[in-house]
Amino acid sequence: MRVWLTWLCFGLVGVGLSGQQNAPPAPPPPGLGVLKRFEYKYSFKPPYLAQKDGSVPFFEYSGNAIASEESVRITPSLRSQKGQIWSKLMTNFDWWEVELHFRVTGRGRIGADGLAFWYTANKGVEGPVFGSSDRWNGLGIFFDSFDNDNKHNNPYIMAIVNDGTKAYDHQNDGSTQQLAGCLRDFRNKPFPVKAKIEYFNNILTVLFHNGMSNNDRDYEVCLRVENVILPKYGYFGVSAATGGLADDHDVLKFSTSSLRTPGVGTVPDVQDAESQKFEAEFEQYQKKLQGQKDQWAKEHPDQVMKNEDGWDNWFSDQDKELQQIFQGQSEMKNVLSDLHRKMDEIIGRQERTLSMMSGIQWTKVFYKNVPKRMKSINAQLCAFVYWFPLKWGIPVDTIRRDEVNAVLANQREIVSASRDIKNFVIDIHTKTGQLMSRGSAQPVGGPAATGGSDVSGMMQEMRESLNLIRRDLAGTQQRLTQNTPLKCPEVASGPTNCVSTSMFMVLMAVQLVIIIAYLMFRDSRETQAKKFY
Repeated sequence: MRVWLTWLCFGLVGVGLSGQQNAPPAPPPPGLGVLKRFEYKYSFKPPYLAQKDGSVPFFEYSGNAIASEESVRITPSLRSQKGQIWSKLMTNFDWWEVELHFRVTGRGRIGADGLAFWYTANKGVEGPVFGSSDRWNGLGIFFDSFDNDNKHNNPYIMAIVNDGTKAYDHQNDGSTQQLAGCLRDFRNKPFPVKAKIEYFNNILTVLFHNGMSNNDRDYEVCLRVENVILPKYGYFGVSAATGGLADDHDVLKFSTSSLRTPGVGTVPDVQDAESQKFEAEFEQYQKKLQGQKDQWAKEHPDQVMKNEDGWDNWFSDQDKELQQIFQGQSEMKNVLSDLHRKMDEIIGRQERTLSMMSGIQWTKVFYKNVPKRMKSINAQLCAFVYWFPLKWGIPVDTIRRDEVNAVLANQREIVSASRDIKNFVIDIHTKTGQLMSRGSAQPVGGPAATGGSDVSGMMQEMRESLNLIRRDLAGTQQRLTQNTPLKCPEVASGPTNCVSTSMFMVLMAVQLVIIIAYLMFRDSRETQAKKFY
């Protein structure tokens, strides 16, 4: 029986191989057997990204975009801003890969509107779709940070292909038109957010780096779509827009590479001719150098043998000792890592055992409170729940010791923070009581606040008396100018005593002194009252 099965397997393998030989060869997947060439005319990156006049080589920007030596700010964090940057030249290659590094930063918890990557047959102009024009012909990768449809599914990354006839669906955030997408957060990250957009053999792939680390290997697949038809040649661009909310949209790097299979040649140009010339000169130089080395080896055979046999003489004794120490430390590190892994396994087994024991104790307590008719059903269910995963080797999800320690530490921090807040509130309460008690003892503003009406009345009386004195002085001056002697008024009862001029001036001086003294006394009282506040 085994012999027949063996022959049957060999027959199936042979049929599969013959079918593969007759089938046409499939194109190699991206990254395997693909020639990648950096295209500097479709790229920009720091440092010295912008020239002294503010222009970016081989690119043009418009709207509210600003170029600097380190980045291109597509839109600043202001409301209703739009900006874009486009390549000046149309592509001359079929397949490509673009690496985009950008930052989206803002003060609010929610940002708007977002950033877009474009590959279109024509350059875009300022418009309503993330700062660029609608009804585009080509590809748009949208990094949408505002939730227009209120489905709580933003920030979101999606790809939309348009043939130039469809309008972007703003109300639904383009969800009815997208090829594929992924829910990823790209706002306010410590490191630049990165995206690799690859188009090869009509397959669109978008890889995303969330910007939480500076490791270039932390890419994850956001979307992959087959049978994507794009214009053969087009322009690359980046645009962004803000609305009622605002974010800074900065592009740090835009690196473009063309992709070609090994069997596909390129159109020779001047640079290829120069490179072939340099390669030929380099090969001639290599041959000449090898001939000189062979000639020297023939002339000095003793030194050649010494170098071949004395390879150990390249390293000194100290270097050898350091190498041995380094090897020993490496072995110790490997042993410690194995021990750490085994300890984790043992702790995990202990925790699973404890969870099983707690489950058994729970079942015992449960059995005491359950009627006898239900015990058989519950026994079967509990046995299935607790023993089936262990029997078939299914890992049980339990909490680990380090997680428990982290929870306890967080709880202690929360308790200490609560105590600090309580003490702060008590301190504020006491200070408020003290201020209230001072305010009840003496109102703010001193005597002027309590007796404002009396002071105003006194001032009015003083003003009226001064007006009377001024009127009397005016009449006296007029009589003196007329040289008429002053006479006392006569009354029916008899002559009255008149006040002389000197006496009148003395009385006026006394009155002025009293007024000045009163004003000084009032000012001193007000300054003393203000010292308490």
